[in-house]
Amino acid sequence: MNSIKVRIAYVRKDKTPKLPQYATPGAAGVDLQASLAQELTIEPGQIAKIPTGLAIELPHAGVGAFVFARSGLASKYGLALANGVGVIDSDYRGEILVAVINQGSEPFVVKDGDRIAQMVFLPVFIGEFYLADQLDETGRGCGGFGSTGVS
Repeated sequence: MNSIKVRIAYVRKDKTPKLPQYATPGAAGVDLQASLAQELTIEPGQIAKIPTGLAIELPHAGVGAFVFARSGLASKYGLALANGVGVIDSDYRGEILVAVINQGSEPFVVKDGDRIAQMVFLPVFIGEFYLADQLDETGRGCGGFGSTGVS
């Protein structure tokens, strides 16, 4: 398995949350936990930024950290990421905050130490853009939303 060195720091000296851990040997994402002084209730339709108490330093600009929802929280309670996927750039040094939205019908309570999201490290490519008079043709062409059907 490939690995990278990621420096990590506590954001607050008075609180030292658990370091991120992989739940299983084959897990692609490392669990991020809430670092809260008190429980946080997220009402249906409400957006909240949940602190993790951690900041990271990625090894170089060719790597990004991407924050994804936890499938169990999304499918059981409707707790999803407010921005779809969180992107942590290689030059960001602030606290990792997880922006969530409660899409469920009941209030959702987050407690200190709850696993609230997962973070995956992926390669990043920098686009070098240049203007073209036309683009190469493909079989799909301009077919967009739903153009390939359901089954």
